[in-house]
Amino acid sequence: MATEFGRALREKVLGRPLDPLSARTRRSIALVAFFAWVGLGADGISSSAYGPEEAFRALGGHTHLGLYLAIATAVTVFVIALAYNQVIELFPTGGGGYRVSTRLLGAHAGLVSGAALVVDYVLTIAISIAAGVDAAFSLLPLGLQPYKVMTGGALIVILIALNLRGMKEAVGVLIPVFLGFVVTHALLIVYGIVAHAEGLPALVPDTLAETRSLAAELGWTGVAALCLLAYAQGGGTYTGLEAVSNNVNVLAEPRVRTGKVTMVYMAISLAFTAGGIILLYLLWDAAPVEGQTLNAVVFGAIIRDLGWQAWTTEAAIVMVLAFEAGLLFVAANTGFLGGPAVLANMAADSWVPHQFRYLSTRLVTENGIVLMGAAALGILFLTQGDVTVLVVIYAVSVFLTFAVALFGLCVYWWRARAGARAWPWRLGLSAAGFTVCALILAMLLARRFAAGAWLALLLVAAITALCLVIRSHYDWTRGKLKALDEAFANQSFGSEAHPPQLDPEAPTAAFLVGSSRGGGLHALLWVQRLFPGHFKNFVFINVRTVDTHVYGGRADMEAMQTQARSALSYFVNFCHSNGMASKSYLGFGTDAIEEFVRLADEVAKEFPNAIFFTSKLIFKRDNWLVRLLHNQAALAIQRRLHLEGRQMVILPLQL
Repeated sequence: MATEFGRALREKVLGRPLDPLSARTRRSIALVAFFAWVGLGADGISSSAYGPEEAFRALGGHTHLGLYLAIATAVTVFVIALAYNQVIELFPTGGGGYRVSTRLLGAHAGLVSGAALVVDYVLTIAISIAAGVDAAFSLLPLGLQPYKVMTGGALIVILIALNLRGMKEAVGVLIPVFLGFVVTHALLIVYGIVAHAEGLPALVPDTLAETRSLAAELGWTGVAALCLLAYAQGGGTYTGLEAVSNNVNVLAEPRVRTGKVTMVYMAISLAFTAGGIILLYLLWDAAPVEGQTLNAVVFGAIIRDLGWQAWTTEAAIVMVLAFEAGLLFVAANTGFLGGPAVLANMAADSWVPHQFRYLSTRLVTENGIVLMGAAALGILFLTQGDVTVLVVIYAVSVFLTFAVALFGLCVYWWRARAGARAWPWRLGLSAAGFTVCALILAMLLARRFAAGAWLALLLVAAITALCLVIRSHYDWTRGKLKALDEAFANQSFGSEAHPPQLDPEAPTAAFLVGSSRGGGLHALLWVQRLFPGHFKNFVFINVRTVDTHVYGGRADMEAMQTQARSALSYFVNFCHSNGMASKSYLGFGTDAIEEFVRLADEVAKEFPNAIFFTSKLIFKRDNWLVRLLHNQAALAIQRRLHLEGRQMVILPLQL
């Protein structure tokens, strides 16, 4: 009863399960370019709420240098976006910077890139929530400022629940907020520039005059250093551009074209918004006001310039800032899409626990979503939601990934120059992107090390070290299982021409087997030794988990099904060749335990005198990490079967 209640409650909160083997399901949850622009591109465009402000503040009193920032920002957006279009072309199954670095530079370069991406997406959630709360609290009295962090934490919890229902449901809820931001900010930027158009002709001469004056005071090197520092401090503006390449696997077919169209949407909207906001700062002489963001200051000035009635003006300001805060909350959702995808790719390579590959009944990586949300909560409370500190940590992790991935593209195009068309253009674009990203990363580390860059490096290093330990354990375990498979490889097969008939009423041994043939035969031979001549039927049950690795494409799904049937045929043929009646059952699903229990019910109906057997890996040195890396599926299945009155025995398989 309690189990049924829990299942019903879960479906009420998260929605009904989806069929992972249905092509219709795959089509229904895949994102077309527009939805991808909302779900994945929101991270990029939302950075205009804090990236331009951080860059502009870094100029201090030399605000006219902001013109250089506006131009450099727009150009940089397109350089990085075009460079990452190549990533979409070369890796249409997703993985982005992690997959590029792994394939083109090696496993350890990929590990560093993946660790940085994990930090990146955790910070995507934390900084978007923090900046969104800042924007919202710009409308509230100063006395409410102490409640910002708690508000941010509550919003992260809400987003966790929303994403557990599925990516398309999350995106669908957030579309009105996204469109509201795009429309209102586009109108304000256009009006703000047109309203002060008389200042445009003097903007370039004034900028050049201030540059020369500052050069006389600081020297040209000092001017360049100031501009580069401000440019690097605004590095958060470009974060989010990699989200599409990391999540190509969730896009609608044709994926490459959908990804490229999405990148065009992202680049145009971000370049226009971020560059336009910096231009507004210049034209409207924006200055910091306590308790308000710089965007709140300049947009408030523009709306008041319209000459509307007081209540209409205030309502418009509230609406614009509400859309800005809302979009930042939409952007936080990108972390819940991209972060679990990176963890899933790393899990496929055994850098992180394999559980991060598994999909929930709603076909989302539930473990990854929960982990990303919990980590974002920790970072938010650790930094007390300080956007300036979060931007530095965020930018370091992002540009570390950018630099490694784009360097990998440079290596690729140089090696492929003999056979690739237009390779000089592609190599030049990749090199330009790498130079820009490496420059920003170097400036952040040199000038903002004590302001948060050290924490970014520490987090990346800690994740990398933990991943190395996990990979080492998985490699050792695989080696032991391979040796076991080889030990049973020479088991003799007799004739399979006339297999014995099954007797449903006779004692039956039902084995829950996995992908290891050695493990399955180990259990079979052990049972024969323990109960010589007792069992007349030998049933083999296998469940294959539909995870992120195989759900990305039809070919991978078919390969998994073929491999699973081949493995079961091996056990059945072995029994037949040795004069034992045998049958197999095969299931596919996102929850292996639920599928095993379902198939056990079928077996029990056909063979009422069945006893279930399975193996469990036993390690001489058992600790919390080993238990984390090897989920306790055998114990969970045994408990479920015992509750239903069925017998199950777990046989030890010592490694």
